[in-house]
Amino acid sequence: MKKWIPIASGLLAGFVAATISFADFSAKTNTEAASTTKSDAEKVYVPFGQKDDYYLFASGGHSGQMFIYGVPSMRKIRTIPVFSQDSATGYGFDEHSKKMMGDYTWGDLHHPAFSETKGDYDGKYMFATDVGNSRAAVVDLKTFTTKDIIQVPNTAGPHCAAFVTENTEYMFLPTRFAVPVGQKYESLDNFSDQYRGVMSAVTFNEKNQKLGIAYQVALPPWSYDLSDAGKKSSADWAVMTTYNTEEATTNLEINASQADRDYIVLFNWKELAKMVKEGKYENVGGQKMIYPEKQKGGIYLIPVAKSPHGVDVTPDGKQFIASGKLAPTMTVFSFEKAFEAVKNKDFAGERNGIPILNYKSVMEREVNPENALGPLHTQFDDKGMAYTTMFISSEIVKWNPKTGETLDRVPVQYSPGHSVAAEGDTVAPDGKWIIALNKIAKDSYLSVGPSHPESMQLIDISGKMKVIQSAPVDPEPHYAQMIKADKIKTINVYPKDVKNKDAVYKQSDTKIVRNGNKVDVYGIAMRSKFIFDAKAKRPDVIEVNEGDHVTIHLTNIDFDEDITHGFAINSYNLNMEVQPGQTNTMEFVANKAGTYPLYCTNFCSALHQEMNGYFLVKPKK
Repeated sequence: MKKWIPIASGLLAGFVAATISFADFSAKTNTEAASTTKSDAEKVYVPFGQKDDYYLFASGGHSGQMFIYGVPSMRKIRTIPVFSQDSATGYGFDEHSKKMMGDYTWGDLHHPAFSETKGDYDGKYMFATDVGNSRAAVVDLKTFTTKDIIQVPNTAGPHCAAFVTENTEYMFLPTRFAVPVGQKYESLDNFSDQYRGVMSAVTFNEKNQKLGIAYQVALPPWSYDLSDAGKKSSADWAVMTTYNTEEATTNLEINASQADRDYIVLFNWKELAKMVKEGKYENVGGQKMIYPEKQKGGIYLIPVAKSPHGVDVTPDGKQFIASGKLAPTMTVFSFEKAFEAVKNKDFAGERNGIPILNYKSVMEREVNPENALGPLHTQFDDKGMAYTTMFISSEIVKWNPKTGETLDRVPVQYSPGHSVAAEGDTVAPDGKWIIALNKIAKDSYLSVGPSHPESMQLIDISGKMKVIQSAPVDPEPHYAQMIKADKIKTINVYPKDVKNKDAVYKQSDTKIVRNGNKVDVYGIAMRSKFIFDAKAKRPDVIEVNEGDHVTIHLTNIDFDEDITHGFAINSYNLNMEVQPGQTNTMEFVANKAGTYPLYCTNFCSALHQEMNGYFLVKPKK
């Protein structure tokens, strides 16, 4: 009989456990409340067949590329090559991208910025700058491809750009490094007299998708760090931070940090444009250059805590917030007070011929959250609350710009430089998420050697701030912007362009044309073959002579989304991508005689392996 006791006890325990686990003892309202509470994993989980709510565009820094992620999943979707070659897509090898890149093979991509309409992201274009080689670029968001790159003269390292005005009238590119105008040689002993920090007003012609330069401003020889454009009542204005107003030329970590304050440059871009229209500029190397000490007006200085980094305009356009790296203080300034100070000429002297606004007349409050160190960059939520990255104390602090009160804070791993909130740079932020862009992530992920991956951490700001996802990223998550996914309207295939003389849409129209030593190939790519000359015995063969100048125009006639073809010639160091409906061009000299297989580099069908032919180069006699 004793042996039945543990059996009965087990049955009873099981019955009780089942009752506790599955019976509903709670009120209906509690059950409903519990069912609406999501775990962290559920918040970031995007089921198959569904899509993320946001696109995140992150700068790739010295990779020269832009990285695209989905939010909240934090899944990487795409790499857009902009300033650096990319063998995966053939970027930098086809004629269009090769021409855009010029003689450069790399870039340092900083500060992506969306085109805007009425201060809101419009989802049409993305702009970016190259600190390494002083360039600016525009990416078409219908195709997620780079459309134009412009070399910016008279400047060196447009770091604090790109930021665009309220309706994308201009993209301003101030420079990080002061150099003599035209970068001509000049002794550093003459730094204060002969060097300048030039700011360029870049325009974008949407019709022909070309960038241009409207005018430039020869600012003092300081370093210009970050910037932002005004909104609403301040829409005609913009602000940017400076450091090294000491005008030091060596050991900057010491010598550029001597002054108690540096400056914010406040300027009215409409007033500057009016100056240019009235001819108040000098022609410098073909550029319209404004010298503030000569052409007075439109530009003012505001003292700020030393070595500032970020300066960010509030969504209502009434205030701007600057962060001093070496003075753990965020300072809230008033646009309205600044306009009043300009009107009343409430100046505290001049610097390099530019009026300095009285600090106390423009400043509203200084904010110093307890134990927060190294404030860098501020974003905003839908209620106008500010979120500032703290590089040294490795956290993001939430605070109220109207009162200075600290509201919340959350630690991140580690050393966040910038952050990006959902639509956080617009007149109407969403408020759901903020992402910390961390410079250091040691011990966070599997080791890959001495250099650890950087990271991005997704923070839920719908209630109390909480890190709910962390993703390792390629170098360097320097800056980012986040846009609602439904604002971007991509195309499925490139439409036929009957006006394009290089395009071929019928097999029967393919041909190889020889004119002396110049050979033009008008071919097609389709699943699963190349056709270069439909009338030839072997239509998938290109035969030329050694020394011929060869141009291959290739059209992908698979008008079906995601059926992308590649085209590479073995041992010729050539590859390009041709998306559905697209015509792409490759140009080179056949300087190696021999037999070279050509093939599709992008897996396109079950017979992808069979999609090849030959490039035959007859040797010289």
